[in-house]
Amino acid sequence: MSPAPAIHVAHLSKVFRVRERAPGLRGAVRGLFVAKTREVHALEDVSFSIAPGERVAFVGANGAGKSTTIKVLTGILRPTSGEVRVLGFVPSDERQALARRIGTVFGQRSRLWWHLPPRDTFALLGTIYDQPDALHRERTTRLVDTFQIGALVDKPVKTLSLGERMRCELVAALLHAPDLLFLDEPTIGLDVTAKAIIRDLVRERSEQDGCTVLLASHDTGDMEQVCDRVLVIHRGRLLLDRSVAALRSGFLRRKRVTLRTVEPEPVVNVPGATLVERGPHRVVLDVDPAANPIGAVVAAAIATVRLEDLSVEDPPFEEVVKAIYASAEAESAADRTPGGARGPRP
Repeated sequence: MSPAPAIHVAHLSKVFRVRERAPGLRGAVRGLFVAKTREVHALEDVSFSIAPGERVAFVGANGAGKSTTIKVLTGILRPTSGEVRVLGFVPSDERQALARRIGTVFGQRSRLWWHLPPRDTFALLGTIYDQPDALHRERTTRLVDTFQIGALVDKPVKTLSLGERMRCELVAALLHAPDLLFLDEPTIGLDVTAKAIIRDLVRERSEQDGCTVLLASHDTGDMEQVCDRVLVIHRGRLLLDRSVAALRSGFLRRKRVTLRTVEPEPVVNVPGATLVERGPHRVVLDVDPAANPIGAVVAAAIATVRLEDLSVEDPPFEEVVKAIYASAEAESAADRTPGGARGPRP
C-alpha cells in the first residue's frame, strides 16, 4: 500500500472579492457609501499530489497563482472550494498543528533576528518547537557543520552577506526536522557560487532526511538542480505536471552542439543547423537530431574547420520554460479568439 501523499490538492479554487472605485474625488466619495466589488479568480480547479520525499518545483509567471497556492497549503488562506490536505492536516483548520511539521524559507523575508547572531535565533526556535535540550544541541551542531556556518553563527545577522544569511535561514527552517519544506525564491539575489551551495545543500538534506520540498522560483537552475518534477501554473490553472526530464524531451527535442576550433575566427555553415553563437575559437549550433543527425553535423563541421573539442548537450532549461509559457499564451489566445478551438495541452 502506497503512503499517503504529503500534499493532496483536489479541485482547489480561490476567489477574492476586490472593491472597485471610480476615478477622481467623486468616485472616492461615492465609494464610501456604495461599494462595488468584482470577483477575481486567483485559482481555478487546481489538482495535484506530491508524495513524501519528492522535490517539486512550482513554476509560474508573476500573478499566476503560486503565492496564493502556498498560502492555502500553509493555512494562511482558506480555499473557496476544493479539498486540501497537507501531511494529513486540513491547513486552514489545523494551522498550528501543521506549522510544527513544516519549514519555510522565503528569499525576501527573514526569520532571523537582525541584530542578534543566528545562534540566538536557533535557541529561540528550539524553545518554540519544544525540542529537548540534548536533541536541539545535537541537531544544531549537525546542521551547522553540514551548512558550514560555524564561523557565522556568533556574528550579528546584519553583518552577514546574503549568501551567508540564506544558509543560516535554511538551518533555522530545518532545526525542528520538518517533514515538508516550502521554499520561495531561496536563491534570489545570490551569486553563482552561493546559488550552487544552497541548491546542493537543499537536495542533500532532502535525500538524507526524506524531507518533501515544494520550491517556487523563477530561477530555472533551482528547478533543474534541486527538483525532479515541475508543476506549471498559469492564470490560476495548473498547466503542466511533468518530470524535469519529460519537460526537456516534450518541449525541446533539439540539441546544443558546441565546437571549439583551432581557427580563431571559425566559419561553420552546416545545412539544417542554426547558428546560436560565434566567438573566438568557438561556435555554438542548434540542431534537430530528427531532421539532421548529430554525426552528420559534426562531419560537416570537420570538413570546414579543425576541431580541438566538441560537446553535445541539451539546451538551457530556461528555453524549456520559455517554450512552456509560449504554449500557454498561445492556448489562452485561442480561448479568447471567437470560434477559436482549444486543442489538447502538450
